[in-house]
Amino acid sequence: MTSQQAGTTELILIRHGETVWNREGRWQGHLDSELTPVGLRQAEAVARRLARVDFVALYSSDLGRARRTAECIAAASGRPLQTDSGLRERALGVFQGLRLDKIHQRFPHEFERFRRRDPDHVIPEGESLRDKHERAVACLERIARTHAGSRVVIVTHGGVLDSAFRLALELPLSIPRRWVLYNGSLNTFFRDDNGWSLGTWGDISHLDHAGTLDDY
Repeated sequence: MTSQQAGTTELILIRHGETVWNREGRWQGHLDSELTPVGLRQAEAVARRLARVDFVALYSSDLGRARRTAECIAAASGRPLQTDSGLRERALGVFQGLRLDKIHQRFPHEFERFRRRDPDHVIPEGESLRDKHERAVACLERIARTHAGSRVVIVTHGGVLDSAFRLALELPLSIPRRWVLYNGSLNTFFRDDNGWSLGTWGDISHLDHAGTLDDY
């Protein structure tokens, strides 16, 4: 990875390692579960790769699965870890802790609105897609301004990665996602005076056989 052009900020966004609930197909949102042994290997593989990269700051969601992944990077790089609740996954309210079949069974009307990607639909006890997107974008903008012209590493969640992708490509929230969100992936974005752009997406070359997942 090359040094920064003047005025361009590089943000390397990483999805946390695989969790127990990822493996079980349970939706996490603001709830949490431990990294699996595979998830820990993913975190360690990311850390080894980033140990060779020059960056000025390390941020993480304050949820345990992201923070545990980021702690591996902090140990390998020597960078202090800063947590920020703005980097959290979408609050999935009554869906949290349930598998897809149970969500569909217990909350058919709410799930249908969720499935249709209504940006302003608030999941009961959760938040809307737009709320999550605006929160995530505001946090990424704040981090980019704080470290203008430098490279920053951020450990976060699939929903925040999705927001960053849509931001950079100017895609509406309502269109279905047709891009993958791998556990342990590196995803690079650039912020300059012209706005946001996408560098690399879904880079899992460092994981070898550590495995990946693409889900909530």
